[in-house]
Amino acid sequence: MWPACWFRNLSLGAELADLFVTNFNRNFTGVSATAANVVRQQVKSHDLHLVGRPLPGCPEPITLKDARRMSRAAPEGKPFAIWHVRRNTEMRAAIWSRDVLKLPIRIVFTSAAQRLHSAIPRWLISRMDAVIATTETAAGFVPNVRAVVPHGVDTAMFTPAPDRAAAWAALGHGGSLGIATIGRIRPEKGTDLFVEAMLHLLPDLPGAKALIIGRATREHRGFLKGLQDRIAAAGLSDRILFPGEVPQDQLPALMRGLSLVMQLPRYEGFGMVPLEGMASGVPFVSSDTGYYRAFSAQGRAGAVLALEDAPGAAKSALAILGDTERHAALSAAARDVACHSFSAASEAAGIEAVYQELWGRG
Repeated sequence: MWPACWFRNLSLGAELADLFVTNFNRNFTGVSATAANVVRQQVKSHDLHLVGRPLPGCPEPITLKDARRMSRAAPEGKPFAIWHVRRNTEMRAAIWSRDVLKLPIRIVFTSAAQRLHSAIPRWLISRMDAVIATTETAAGFVPNVRAVVPHGVDTAMFTPAPDRAAAWAALGHGGSLGIATIGRIRPEKGTDLFVEAMLHLLPDLPGAKALIIGRATREHRGFLKGLQDRIAAAGLSDRILFPGEVPQDQLPALMRGLSLVMQLPRYEGFGMVPLEGMASGVPFVSSDTGYYRAFSAQGRAGAVLALEDAPGAAKSALAILGDTERHAALSAAARDVACHSFSAASEAAGIEAVYQELWGRG
């Protein structure tokens, strides 16, 4: 049950809305998760409307048509409303609203990509009134960056388990402890590297189960079948499991039961999974991409390895899971780093500073 204060805007006059957050993707993606984390903070201080598709724990969305209607006049006490967008389709809709329909709005875009955008996104981004980059590296690939604001995790939703063993047992996967990787099953996400790491690790870690949380799209079903065949050939089909996707409202319970998160992508724009684990008191092992090195806090919360180093990931995981005192220290530090350096409240505060700068300039 979500706190009633998170829905305060629903009882306010619709025409007073000063912030519109778009979510046009019908699938729940990493972008969706980060947007939801921030929206749940922003509704506490803004007359906010979500536009497009639902997000968990957020106000019921309105249509793009309604958002445009409600943006015809500036909100009370402000020169314009802000539309916060995160995808190409959302940028296009906002630009049309501002430049063709001449609505009194300004557009803020969050950019996480740590590589050059293609031509059309580059043009769209160049039309934004303000850009927020999630990392210093991402800021180097986009214009008009007003702030670097790392994504944050909802530390009220993701919390450590009072009894990790009981939380793991409740998930029903068997064994005495769990290790997981979470994300689409495809080469870019390094699912094959996770499998390779588990083939090295599990023989030395009796009782451990490995979960590959996510699904393979049609073009990657052959990739998935190859992984399953490799696991079967190693005799580990009962220890490396494919539970499929986990609904967002069930993810906190999963995280609380894990002993380690392992993410080995070949590329990642930011990467929220280690943060969700950290907030749950779960350390991580990862490849050196995304913002993972910053999450690790010089190794206090996790271990970061070179790209493609599956054997090294297995060795690091064994060193953490095989040392009870070290695992406990990493778990405590992971929660501390998530709460004090990468919370959703901190992200919302950084974004708010950009909004206020825009409103202050009129």
